[in-house]
Amino acid sequence: MKQSTERILTTHVGSLARPHSLLDIMKEREHGRPYDAEALDREIADAVTDRVKQQVDCGIDIVADGEMSKVSFLGYVKDRLGGFEVDMGPSKMAPSWQAEFDMFPEYYTEYFKKYASAVSPLRRIICKGPISYTGQKLLDIDIANLKAACEGLDVSDVFMPATGPSGFGRNEYFKTDEEYLNAVAEAMREEYLAIVDAGFILQVDDPWLIDMLGNPAQTIESRHRSAAIHVEALNHALRGIPEDRIRHHTCYGLNHGPRLTDIPLKDALEYTFQINAQAYSFEVMNPRHMHEWRQVQEVGVPDGKILIPGLLGHANNYVEHPELIAEFICNYASIVGKENVIAGADCGFSSRASYAPEVHPTVVWPKFRALAEGAAIASKKLWG
Repeated sequence: MKQSTERILTTHVGSLARPHSLLDIMKEREHGRPYDAEALDREIADAVTDRVKQQVDCGIDIVADGEMSKVSFLGYVKDRLGGFEVDMGPSKMAPSWQAEFDMFPEYYTEYFKKYASAVSPLRRIICKGPISYTGQKLLDIDIANLKAACEGLDVSDVFMPATGPSGFGRNEYFKTDEEYLNAVAEAMREEYLAIVDAGFILQVDDPWLIDMLGNPAQTIESRHRSAAIHVEALNHALRGIPEDRIRHHTCYGLNHGPRLTDIPLKDALEYTFQINAQAYSFEVMNPRHMHEWRQVQEVGVPDGKILIPGLLGHANNYVEHPELIAEFICNYASIVGKENVIAGADCGFSSRASYAPEVHPTVVWPKFRALAEGAAIASKKLWG
């Protein structure tokens, strides 16, 4: 994993808006209607090529495929894990979502209407038998598309996101939820290994860590126990993979909203820093958490670790000012050293394949350019 040895490097979290021509075909597939599979493959490959080039053109050093092939950062696993069936029942909210909804029902009733713009219904899956990884072919295509898109481009590094282990749906097979989680982790390990073997940095997307630590339905002791089990399962899935090939991303899960139920960052860092990765990506650039850079120093960062603070909001259409970005970069550099800071984003800009993502696609590119400009300003201050 590259460090900021000569200047502050830039990256993001992964997902970007998909072209409408790709969404149109995805929508047919996800609703079980006839679709042109060859056209879908071409659309995905072309979209990856375009999105990678635009990242580079905007000054992003460490690039990804934009998750063009995935219906969501989580929903894609339904096509890559055996032992599950689609749950046709109503989808339930995560505890943190439910708590916010209960506080602001009128707001969130309107908010959720935008999900009608997503190409795939909000469905969970049910574990009905032994879990296995079945997505080798799809993953091979993702890897090939990203490699091809990066050919001839000046990139410092390449990463590929993969969802962290979680109870992706109801468990109707394993005796305990812990057994279930460990089985999911073992299956996802195959995806993690393939990404690293392809020469990419593995990014583990893991919003559940914060979600379980903020679960209002559980006691503090129960939350901590759940988080400890989660960390142990993830580390087991990552066993043997060099830490310098892994970055871990966690976020607060909610997008546009009051966010009054968010836990302090320091409560999450206690467990985040136990995960066997070299770099940690987390939310910064929203008004509920911008002040928390000081908490990172209070908790203490283990030696040799890299921080990827999110300096672009994924839930607003403001373009952050480069001077503000530079100021935050310098704040984090004062804690871990300039070589151990990479400028990132709060979360993905289209975590679900949607015709109406949170941030308009035309606004994302100026945000990326602002990130690069802010990194350049900070680099001048830090290196002289």
